[in-house]
Amino acid sequence: MRVEIEDTYAEAFDGLYFRILVTADDEETLRRAAEDATATPSIVIGRIEGGIERYVDESETPDGRLGAILQFWAALDKNKPLNEVVDKFYREFSYRIRQDILVKPFTAVFDLCTDPIGKVDAMERIGHCGDGYEWTERLYGREMIIIPIMVPDFKIERYLGYGRGVTGGNFWYMCETKKAVIEAGKEALKAIGKIEGVITPFDICSAGSKAETKFPHIGPTTNHPYCPSLKDRLGEESKVPEGVNYIPEIVINGVTIKAVKEAMKAGIEAVSKVDGVVKVSAGNYGGKLGDYKIFLRELFLEV
Repeated sequence: MRVEIEDTYAEAFDGLYFRILVTADDEETLRRAAEDATATPSIVIGRIEGGIERYVDESETPDGRLGAILQFWAALDKNKPLNEVVDKFYREFSYRIRQDILVKPFTAVFDLCTDPIGKVDAMERIGHCGDGYEWTERLYGREMIIIPIMVPDFKIERYLGYGRGVTGGNFWYMCETKKAVIEAGKEALKAIGKIEGVITPFDICSAGSKAETKFPHIGPTTNHPYCPSLKDRLGEESKVPEGVNYIPEIVINGVTIKAVKEAMKAGIEAVSKVDGVVKVSAGNYGGKLGDYKIFLRELFLEV
């Protein structure tokens, strides 16, 4: 390991996720559908966020077309009944399907949740886009809803499973140079992309946040002690190490805590090999908010 791994931890949270497979006739349409549907990470402001787990070839899809595995996540609010949380999650998720995937020519959606704790009926908030003209068929060994649209026709598996996983695993890689930010970030994303069951909803994230804020109506705001541009202004309050000019973050959500840990380890190993990265740390809230503490140094001791 070429860089210092700070003796700290990432604070992660229980979450709910949908994991789906989108297919299309061509690569460009598939990519647009996948990127549009997962474009806005917003779990921290009470909405949902998504990410592309990986792209797959024709041999891995039910309809023999190109595919993309997507995940969508919501916070698991333990102060509310599960059915209430799921209902809001499903409503938000349905917007992503209807507005970003259904409208792309010749796309289809399949359930890919391998360990569901429950299922939703896609007819309720997605199927009825057919205005009552929709129907169901047994296709590809699954019950599919056929929604008649003007470029015929959108297909979606009727019952979509949702599971319980982990959100907010993360690490920071502290850099001397702008070049290191991008180069190390790309290497980390490439390494993490090889781990099954995880997404990086922000990819290379330039804006780590903190829980405390002067403006609660906006939600989390900048983690000011770690802002390099505030180092002189903050004086002793600044926590930016000497020589560090950039502190990007990689956030990881995963279907299991094991997958999140594997992804964090892979990402840290990748950034540690890039010139200009001098230290690795992580974001946490002093252990006050999260359901999990993932200690960075222990990642390299676990088998």
